[in-house]
Amino acid sequence: MQIVLIGLNHRTAPLELRERVTFSVEDAQRATAELRSQCGMEEVVVLSTCNRSELYGVRRDATEEPGAIQNFLADFHGISREQLNGCLYARRDREAIEHLFRVAAGLDSMLLGEAEILGQVREAYRRASDGGATGPVLNRLFQGAVEVGRRVRSETELGTRPMSAASAGVKLAERIFGDLGTHSALVLGAGEIAQQAVEQLRQRGIKWLWISSRTSEHAMALAGPNGAETIAWEKLPRSLARADILVASVAAEDPVITSEMLTEAMAERDNRSMLLLDLGVPRNIDPAASDLYNLYLYNLDDLTEIVDQNRRLREREIPRAEAIIADQISKFETWRAGRSAIDLVDDLRSRLDARRRRILEAHSAAFAHLNPEDRKHIDQLTAQLIDELLEEPTDRLRHARTWRERVQHMETLRGLFGLDSEEK
Repeated sequence: MQIVLIGLNHRTAPLELRERVTFSVEDAQRATAELRSQCGMEEVVVLSTCNRSELYGVRRDATEEPGAIQNFLADFHGISREQLNGCLYARRDREAIEHLFRVAAGLDSMLLGEAEILGQVREAYRRASDGGATGPVLNRLFQGAVEVGRRVRSETELGTRPMSAASAGVKLAERIFGDLGTHSALVLGAGEIAQQAVEQLRQRGIKWLWISSRTSEHAMALAGPNGAETIAWEKLPRSLARADILVASVAAEDPVITSEMLTEAMAERDNRSMLLLDLGVPRNIDPAASDLYNLYLYNLDDLTEIVDQNRRLREREIPRAEAIIADQISKFETWRAGRSAIDLVDDLRSRLDARRRRILEAHSAAFAHLNPEDRKHIDQLTAQLIDELLEEPTDRLRHARTWRERVQHMETLRGLFGLDSEEK
């Protein structure tokens, strides 16, 4: 069984491409079914966030190249294969395991130690598991990833001082406006990122705070505990001028804030400075709005400077986080080697038993004079002989001191008994 990963992220693909390769909940369900039926995947988890889209799978054929999955990804999103050239990464087995653990630990994020990624990994796994798309390998792998994330957050400074896209954006607001205690903010959306933005703005003493969502109940549920007011979604265009800071994080295929809306808002504000933080993927704000005078528009890819500062503050914690990852990889590989060892011994037993039966059948004439009870006794004795011959190798595999030693024993068995070849 081989673990495979195909994906792209903020390091390998620009925002314009990442926007086109995202998976909604419904998309992930459909993609999972098609990967299992078309690409030979026995287990699948789709992980799709603002900064990455990754397909994790388990397949039995370890010789198959990842091209079929890459082609699937292009076809699924209606993108030419040429557009994905150089933007995708492919990982197998240990490299795929390490990559997922680094993602869950926040080491592979745009913002080192990002807070929300662990929840996103957990949610992607839960949905796949609930949909029956996972099995023993990905169950164990993603449970290990969640454990890595928990340990990194509790045992290192990456966990005690996390940084999210929302907090990075609010830090940027402080750079532009200084003390936020005399300013106003409007948050679009009521999801996790919007909740983080509201929390960050409140912590920094924002004076006026409004929340707007397509679902008014969601807006009110977020506004109430945070002392904010709500704005009806249909009144949004006429309310933009009130906000010094606009944070947008809604699920939409097209921009919900147009350049025309912002042109009118800036005129009503007498062109006083306005900061727009577009945290949506796909983007929520028309990029053309960045040309407007005194309007500052930042999307996820524009947070590079803050990301760099964040990394410098936290990079000293990376070795501690990587030690946790290495420990969890060792545990997973030990489990995986143990599972493979059981499968290997079962395969060897099956082959030896098939040969035993062929030999008994070939010499059946010599036993013709025996009664059925005696022939049954011979069958049981020869089967017992195979069990006893395999007892010591099985015990050595089970009690190998390390997973590397276990793998060496397994490779020896494979080579000596030709277990990688088809039974003749």
